[in-house]
Amino acid sequence: MLKGSHKNLECINCHKSEFISDPKLKLKKKTFLGLNKECSTCHEDVHQKTLDINCAKCHTEEKFKPALLFSHDQTNFELVGAHDKVECINCHKIEKKNGKRFQSFRDVNFNSCADCHNDVHKGRFGKDCKSCHSTISFSKVNIANNFNHSKTNFPLVGKHNYVKCENCHKGSIANKPKYRKCYDCHEDYHKTEFVKNNIQTDCKECHTEQKFSPSTFTIENHSATNFKLTYAHAATPCNACHLKDKKWTFIIESNKCVNCHNNIHNSEISDKYFDENRCEDCHTTWSWKKINFDHNKTEFELNGRHKTVSCAECHIIKDGSNIITQKFSKLNQNCTQCHLDIHYGQFIKNEQELCKNCHTNDNWKPTLFDHNATRFMLDGAHEKLRCIQCHSAINNGESEYINYKIKDVTCKSCHS
Repeated sequence: MLKGSHKNLECINCHKSEFISDPKLKLKKKTFLGLNKECSTCHEDVHQKTLDINCAKCHTEEKFKPALLFSHDQTNFELVGAHDKVECINCHKIEKKNGKRFQSFRDVNFNSCADCHNDVHKGRFGKDCKSCHSTISFSKVNIANNFNHSKTNFPLVGKHNYVKCENCHKGSIANKPKYRKCYDCHEDYHKTEFVKNNIQTDCKECHTEQKFSPSTFTIENHSATNFKLTYAHAATPCNACHLKDKKWTFIIESNKCVNCHNNIHNSEISDKYFDENRCEDCHTTWSWKKINFDHNKTEFELNGRHKTVSCAECHIIKDGSNIITQKFSKLNQNCTQCHLDIHYGQFIKNEQELCKNCHTNDNWKPTLFDHNATRFMLDGAHEKLRCIQCHSAINNGESEYINYKIKDVTCKSCHS
């Protein structure tokens, strides 16, 4: 009965004269006789007669790989512990035999661990690896019949449980290292920064054996220092302030903002409003964008619509490359510092802009303009005219604007 992948084959795939051993039957062009049930009748013996000729002991007709029926437990080397997770190719190497790729499953030496593994101890502890190690994990060492480190003056806690013995026991496992202070084994990252009264503070003041980072030094601990962490500072990682040029520094002499933050204003804000780089005079730790500055203390009092405008709209300028330019001290009270002069200089006198003669801070409409205060008083039919009927548009070649400064106001200038 055909099973597995054999079901999908055409008759001609198997019933070939080359698979028939009987010389008389082999001469027949069309026959279904002469085949036997041995796999090697149709399939190449990739094991080159090194294993049992009965392929069905390991393989099924569903697929050749993997060998689903094979169990390593039936061999002389039972796979236990970490060996059970090792890929076959790690022990059964592929070589060339009789001009073909060949993977050997027999004659693999396994009398000692050194047959497959390098002796990392260079023979110092003999050849019996099992006296200290097991197949569960090489790093899990059972020294001197399940040696219990907790019986010593230094119980292994946290990450110390995973440290290799030789990392602490230099030269020999019998060498007893110093262990009273953390820096007996560990490099003092802080150097002499935490020395009080000629006594160095031990690491366990801020760290534990569970993991070195993060520190157990809390926000409450920090609040007891000269710099209390508030709002955004409480959410800032330690290295943002204390790791500079790959060097940790925790004793910071000054609490000024410029110790950690760049003074992005440079000289744009005068000392009158930014004395001694006191960022906190305007900013808070809640948010950098939240400004407490009282603009009415300046020469430009905020009124009307100016009260709702963000600082950046007047003081921050971005160009196409996203390069930011600040303007604080460079600004004056001229409206065109922020607004486009749509009148193209018609209302500038003695280098002073006259926007306030017509406009207010509430809206752009010329609510203050009074035509009767000009050289041409509107009366009679003139009161009903639209502005554009007298104030025509001018095109200067680049743009178009309304002409409000009419030189000739005589009747003939408008009426023929």
